Amino acid sequence: MARGGVRKAFPDHWSFLLGEIALYSLIVLLLTGTYLAFFFEPSMGDVPYQGSYGPLRGLSVSEAYASTLRISFDVRGGLLLRQMHHWAALVFVAAIGVHLLRIFFTGAFRRPREVNWTIGLTMFLLALVEGFAGYSLPDDLLSGTGLRTAQGIMLSLPVAGTYLSFFVFGGEYPGEDIVSRLYPVHILLVPGLLLGLVTLHLLLVVHLKHTQWPGPGRTARNAVGKPFFPQYAAKSAGLFFMVAGVLAVLGALAQINPVWAYGPYRTDVVSTGSQPDWYVGFLEGALRLMPGVETRLWGHTVTWNPLVAGVVLPGVLFTGLYAYPFFERWITPDQGEHHLCDRPRHRPVRTALGVAVLAAYAVLLLAGAQDLLAFISEVSVQAVTWALRCALVVLPLGAFWLTRRICLALQRGDIELLEHGEETDEVRQTVEGGYLPSHRPLSGARAHVLLVHPVTEPVRPEPAERPRGVRRAAGRLRVALSRWYYRDQLVPPMTQTQRRRVAEILAAPRRTEEED
Repeated sequence: MARGGVRKAFPDHWSFLLGEIALYSLIVLLLTGTYLAFFFEPSMGDVPYQGSYGPLRGLSVSEAYASTLRISFDVRGGLLLRQMHHWAALVFVAAIGVHLLRIFFTGAFRRPREVNWTIGLTMFLLALVEGFAGYSLPDDLLSGTGLRTAQGIMLSLPVAGTYLSFFVFGGEYPGEDIVSRLYPVHILLVPGLLLGLVTLHLLLVVHLKHTQWPGPGRTARNAVGKPFFPQYAAKSAGLFFMVAGVLAVLGALAQINPVWAYGPYRTDVVSTGSQPDWYVGFLEGALRLMPGVETRLWGHTVTWNPLVAGVVLPGVLFTGLYAYPFFERWITPDQGEHHLCDRPRHRPVRTALGVAVLAAYAVLLLAGAQDLLAFISEVSVQAVTWALRCALVVLPLGAFWLTRRICLALQRGDIELLEHGEETDEVRQTVEGGYLPSHRPLSGARAHVLLVHPVTEPVRPEPAERPRGVRRAAGRLRVALSRWYYRDQLVPPMTQTQRRRVAEILAAPRRTEEED
């Protein structure tokens, strides 16, 4: 068993390194965070600042803010490690996000990996919570503005909002307990959950085997790649030192979160041009684009701006992400296992849906800086806001349509390559005097990649006499969605022998391992 684990094959492709970048960023976060924890004081008690930063000396600040300044100016290597910690947090969230996008666009979430998709998405949510908690600890003006926004979102919850706000902040905002409560969440609770989920995620990857791209010798029954030891382990160790080195360079040369420039938090002051970290920027943008509308219901005021933008929108987004693998499985007649990655062009609707969501996210991210955009472009804030509101409706729809058309065009291009081969540098003259490019047949490896992909037929309607009522309506909905989802598939030209061979490659009763 030990020998089998050491010689376990890992497919060799750059896109599979995204998850490792997230893992190694987490390790850097844990190492730098442990060092910073020795010097940080998680308290909102007021003390006069007597540190090295002259402009704030003698000012009454919280102990949390004073200790952050002490780390930045008085602790040897403190500013470097603090900035490394912040950069690692940004890279960690970004790597998880891009890793999830890779899994989504290639269909690596399909059976039997739905549970691992759920675990990865939960880690992404926890990373957002972890980043926001750490970002709020210094008690500077920027982080306090973010906490004020979070409290406004809590208060928008009907009936329960005020109770939730009192519970979190320990009384009327800003209270005296928020930093001391966020601190154990940031250094113990969420990191512990993340480490547990990372361990479970890696165990499932080992148990289920890694997905791989189609290619000669690669089937749904094997995993072709480098053995874990020594090749893959050496490459992975090198990647860890590269990630740590890049984060160290960023921490040394690229300033981030200069809390001394923002000043300590005061409830009556908001920093000019304040922007949150990128991963919660879409929430800021949604809050700015949502009109300020209130409704009075049964003695309670419902404030739709923070409720829709801060609660409903992220709730719908993550509910959809959690449910998507099961939705696609529901509308797919093939209920078998899938171990080969899809090329995004072969699933036009899935790819177009993903690009449409990214387009909406990009608009919301820009909307989070709508005041700065108005200042730079010398256009009124109202005009920029309305332009972004229109873009939030138009751009996702346009991105869906354009992406779907591009995927179909790429499929047609693949079929032309299979039928005619690839063009060469030679040009032939016809007897009529015209000129035509010459073609040569594709190599076996290139043709293999273009041919090996599933062509899924939509779900067929059940006989009319079978289910009735709700089940019949659900069946009709399933058929309609399946037709819409799988109608845009072009079948590559194949002989009967090639069709049988492709079916054998895609069949997955059990998996073995192979080395390159």
